[in-house]
Amino acid sequence: MTVLYKRVALIGLGLIASSMAHAMRAQGLAGEIVGHAKSAETRDIALEIGLCDRVCTTAAEAVQGADLVVLAVPVGAMAEIAGEIGPRIAKGATVTDVGSVKRAVIAAVAPLLPAHVTFIPGHPMAGTEYSGPRSGFATLFQNRWWLLTPLPGTDPARLERLRGLLTAIGARVDTMDADHHDLVLAVVSHTPHLIAYTMVGVADHLAQVSNSEVIQYSATGFRDFTRIAASDPTMWRDVFLTNKDAVLDVLGRFTEELFVLQRAIRMGDGDLLHAYFTRTRAIRRGIIEAGQDTSAPDFGRVASTKSTGS
Repeated sequence: MTVLYKRVALIGLGLIASSMAHAMRAQGLAGEIVGHAKSAETRDIALEIGLCDRVCTTAAEAVQGADLVVLAVPVGAMAEIAGEIGPRIAKGATVTDVGSVKRAVIAAVAPLLPAHVTFIPGHPMAGTEYSGPRSGFATLFQNRWWLLTPLPGTDPARLERLRGLLTAIGARVDTMDADHHDLVLAVVSHTPHLIAYTMVGVADHLAQVSNSEVIQYSATGFRDFTRIAASDPTMWRDVFLTNKDAVLDVLGRFTEELFVLQRAIRMGDGDLLHAYFTRTRAIRRGIIEAGQDTSAPDFGRVASTKSTGS
């Protein structure tokens, strides 16, 4: 595989950045991979496992001479990082991010980058409930969507170069408007995560008065809620605070649907329930047909690299 970027700077060394490092190294896509993390412990681990060729103590040092900079930090930290690295980014470099919200990231980052830098916001639709530099693996992005929300006037050549890298590490790349992205993610990721957090919280209260039977006898439905709710709390706090309008809109619609189902259950309306579940079941089949999951039985998941998305 051809080297697409001579030096890639990964700012933040969690699941996404570490998986990118493994994938780029496996495919020979980067001449040098430089990393930075705020935590000294994370930097030490990254050096210990050989995640990067170099690990820097500051983000400003890490981006020097890089032709691709990847911001893989929580959405709430984007502005601080952009302000630090802006004066040090090489002329002609491309900056992208992996945040789950796009409009807020654009507002935070774009004004702090120099005009000679191309900012192409991005979001990999891949993830697990694990975090940290040890959590990454090279196949995380295989057949997963990576959404890009390029700004008006973005150089097509630089966009295609980034698309080429993402495709080479296994992702399926699409582009869309930032506001549309945030609405789509509120439906497919953000609100489901909030519901999962809520359901696990309800079960926690129940477990306190039932000798933990709720936990001990959890079936697959609740088990999968807990897997989603185990995701990084800092990341998800920032997601909800920065995409609140879209999330609140979808939550309102969810509440309306929940009232319909509550009434059907109360009134014994089996026909409505059956029709509703039949319609929603078709969505699951569509996800399988799109290659975003499989129909294989899953009764008590063993170690796997199945992604939860983000």
